[in-house]
Amino acid sequence: MTEEEALSSQPFMEHLIEFRDRVLRSVAAVLVIFAGLFSFSNELYMYISEPIREYLPESSTMIATEVASPFLTPFKLTLVLSMFAAMPYILYQAWAFLAPGLYQREKKIVIPLFISSVLLFYAGMAFAYYVVFPLVFLFFTSIAPEGISVMPDIRSYLDFVLKLFFAFGLSFEIPIAVVILSWMGVVEPDNLAKKRPYVFVLCFVLGMLLTPPDIISQTLLAIPMWLLFEVGILFGRLVSPSQTEA
Repeated sequence: MTEEEALSSQPFMEHLIEFRDRVLRSVAAVLVIFAGLFSFSNELYMYISEPIREYLPESSTMIATEVASPFLTPFKLTLVLSMFAAMPYILYQAWAFLAPGLYQREKKIVIPLFISSVLLFYAGMAFAYYVVFPLVFLFFTSIAPEGISVMPDIRSYLDFVLKLFFAFGLSFEIPIAVVILSWMGVVEPDNLAKKRPYVFVLCFVLGMLLTPPDIISQTLLAIPMWLLFEVGILFGRLVSPSQTEA
């Protein structure tokens, strides 16, 4: 290897080492939070399961159909919540890694986008827990056939609510996606606004694919997605190159 090749490969190795260090810091943050929350695993599960336990018949309880479920299910929940809680720090590490390669104009928009993406993801999860879950579980527990006892399995319930958390958290990122695409000049906000009818139908299709097969959760996901799309168009006009140049 010549001296020039050695010098050119040095920055790449430095970036690779920095990337590894920031990944390790992110993993360490998750583990630290997990260590602090682990002793409250059962309490956390009781809190997450409150929306369905509230509507169970008096004679029914949640059950564990697998031997290790009473331990592994709260363990899994605590690990996932630790990753959610560490998300601001993880995104900060991503920002610190990318920032040196960004122009000043790019930095001005990337910071608000990072902060907004975290807040919107948390807002989506909160919307799912406080608005969607009570309606969905009231519906599910009220339509059980006569003679059937509703006794949900704790692992199945956790998988169900985590799927909804991710679905609503990601769907609340729609304004961020629209703003980024508008800022990059990939799409024009005015052209997107003309496609509202198609987007409205697409929101219901995505709601059907991302949520359980009931009309309540599908509608409660589709309507916020459409409204957030409108918010994205509004802010997209502020950063679109065609608008700023005009």
